[in-house]
Amino acid sequence: MKLSRKFVSDYIEIDNNLSIKDIAEAMTAVGNEYESASSLLPCTHLVVGEILECRDHPNSDHLHVCKVDIGSEILNIVCGAPNCRQGLKVIVALAGAQLPAGEIKKGSIRGVESNGMLCAKCELGLDHKFLEEKDKAGIHELPNDAVVGSDPIALLGLDDEVIDFELTANRGDLLSILGMAYELGAIYKKKVKDIDVSYTQNREDIHDTFKVEVKTDACPLFLAKKVKNVTIKESPNFIKNRLIASGIRPINNVVDISNYVMLETGQPLHFYDASRLGDTLIVRDAKEEEELITLDGQRRTLAKEDIVIANQEGAIGLAGVMGGLSTEVEEDTKDIIIESAIFDSIRVRKTSKKILRSEASTRFEKGIDPKRTYMAIERSCALLEKYADAEIVGGMVEYTTLSIQDTIIDISLEKIKKVLGISLEQDTVVGILEDLGFIVEQGETLKVTVPTRRMDIHMEEDLIEEVGRMYGMDQIKGKLPLLNVVTGSYNKTRREIKNKLVTLGLSETLSYSLIPKGEVTSFTTDTFTPISLADPMSEDKNTLRYSLLYSLKEIYLYNKARSQEDICIFEVGKGFYKEEGVYKEENKLAVFMTGDYYLDIQKTKVDFYIIKGVLEELLDYLGYQNRYTLEVDTNIPKEFHPGQSASIVLQGKRIGVVGKIHPSIVSKDAFAFEISLDKLLENRGTRMRYKDIPKYPEIKKDLAFIVKKEVTSKEIEAVIKKTGGKLLKEIEVFDVYTGENVKEDEKSLAYSLTFTDINRTLTDEEVNEVFKTVISQVEEICKAKLRDK
Repeated sequence: MKLSRKFVSDYIEIDNNLSIKDIAEAMTAVGNEYESASSLLPCTHLVVGEILECRDHPNSDHLHVCKVDIGSEILNIVCGAPNCRQGLKVIVALAGAQLPAGEIKKGSIRGVESNGMLCAKCELGLDHKFLEEKDKAGIHELPNDAVVGSDPIALLGLDDEVIDFELTANRGDLLSILGMAYELGAIYKKKVKDIDVSYTQNREDIHDTFKVEVKTDACPLFLAKKVKNVTIKESPNFIKNRLIASGIRPINNVVDISNYVMLETGQPLHFYDASRLGDTLIVRDAKEEEELITLDGQRRTLAKEDIVIANQEGAIGLAGVMGGLSTEVEEDTKDIIIESAIFDSIRVRKTSKKILRSEASTRFEKGIDPKRTYMAIERSCALLEKYADAEIVGGMVEYTTLSIQDTIIDISLEKIKKVLGISLEQDTVVGILEDLGFIVEQGETLKVTVPTRRMDIHMEEDLIEEVGRMYGMDQIKGKLPLLNVVTGSYNKTRREIKNKLVTLGLSETLSYSLIPKGEVTSFTTDTFTPISLADPMSEDKNTLRYSLLYSLKEIYLYNKARSQEDICIFEVGKGFYKEEGVYKEENKLAVFMTGDYYLDIQKTKVDFYIIKGVLEELLDYLGYQNRYTLEVDTNIPKEFHPGQSASIVLQGKRIGVVGKIHPSIVSKDAFAFEISLDKLLENRGTRMRYKDIPKYPEIKKDLAFIVKKEVTSKEIEAVIKKTGGKLLKEIEVFDVYTGENVKEDEKSLAYSLTFTDINRTLTDEEVNEVFKTVISQVEEICKAKLRDK
């Protein structure tokens, strides 16, 4: 929203000593940020001059040498404009003048001295869309009565200053000059002037010749008035200049009044040529594939969710966005139907995003004050009567389903103090609210009446926010909470997990939670309902992820495309889903490893055992040693290699998956695991504890069994562990063999067993006794055969 200082000064007195930057900073202090604050035309050292003499340049076939009177002296200036001539009043940029293109300096042009420049309007920084054809052809020609030596920018009425605000979505009231005036009035304690809506109506009644039919719930308020015998001509300078300052191109008095009132009140209007409209205006939902040619000459194909304005022949306008070409006001238009309405903001938003964003749609999307809907149509009649010679037909066609009432909120001073954390006098609070234009009845509680223009205020907390921002957030000092604070353990555990993985040589990533909808079920076999965005930024970011591994895979592919293939990364984040209509989220940890793995100065090629080791090191560190297993599972996500993957099971409950990424997903050997932190931390273990290194020697014995291929190492290890008893401290698989001397349906599994006792030295005899028992039990239970060589 662009705020013109001159425009807003029509409704509120602003101290001339305040710079435009001062005003912008004051608005920022109450929560209204701005992008820029400057003069409309950023130029200096300009004066009105008169060309006393204009002769051809002796060394050029298109340049002129001019004697220019600027009041204080006569300057010699070389100019190349084709319309340069004697007697012309012009804009002169003196030496030292700052223009958008740079500084003007004295110099010599083809051997002739030149002490300034004669300016075209475009050289002053005025956008080309505001220029007339004559301004594009040469220097600007000022009126004959222009005073030599005076300020040409003031003469043109363009001596304005503009603030370009970046408003928050809830402050639709500030998309109008009146809304800005109320905000400034609260800051500077000034009263806002009333808008003139007075005009004279004839004795006719619009109801006799015109009617409105609303056939959709998306239009709760629609007003129509008729004016006759308008004269289409150029707008007054003050209207044109205020439109220019607001970034809107002037066209003619009728169109300009429509835009002027929209800027003034925040209510978009639309003018129809009554002779081309017919006697009935219909507001309805669009038909599927219905077509409409809009004012910009584009043929639009509509959908059912669009709202259209129609007559008996078909659609004539896209409600809230743009009118249709068939009923456009043209040079020969005499009678006009004025529309002032409110349309469903969500549907207007969807239509405008699909078809065209406009000044009107921006305001409808934010919401319209219904009282301004009435004010705007009355204001347009007043201006049309005054500046377009219009005759106003009596009466107004009105359709409404709204109950227009101000919002009343009861609030106590104590609650305001408690929420803001400061001590305020009641007079201070009442003064702030009344400065904002609210009505306050004082008693045990404050009864505050909020006008309909402040559509963002509905409850006590909204009022407290208003008090806080107008009092000044910089005056509210921070305080420590007066309560016992207990450090949360969950976040601490998350940090410990991250720190542990970093010490294991992995790098943390942070990726988008939004992924393509088609990928939301990748890397999981869980059943859930995905959560898709109603209005996504793009198709590749339209659904909340369930698994983190898709994001890590994309990070790997991004790095691989840039010749970085040694990737060992992890992420702690949330997976999102919907279950039985309830939105849920789950904390997860994902790890992705490929290429070379570096730990300290050692380099190892990543394989299944590397990522398995990272997983086990983390789980053991968290206190889950001997409480989890890796189990072969047929229900593995299709993105994992079925022969090199396993489920991670904690106390009988599956909490994740680990394995090799399927070659169809990633061509290079890549390995990953993902676990649910919520499920993991439901069964918290005790922290890994320090144990002394045994003082007594260990005894290691190796053995190998030949078993059927369907027998798993896990089954054999379970028997060895049970039989080995307290003396058996460690079991390690060090070989799997299926080659020579082993049948086709068999395999050889080799184990290294470590025996020790923390209190004494073991003898060979007792270890051999346990060792023999282990062999016999494995042979009996697992149908195994001890391999002798």
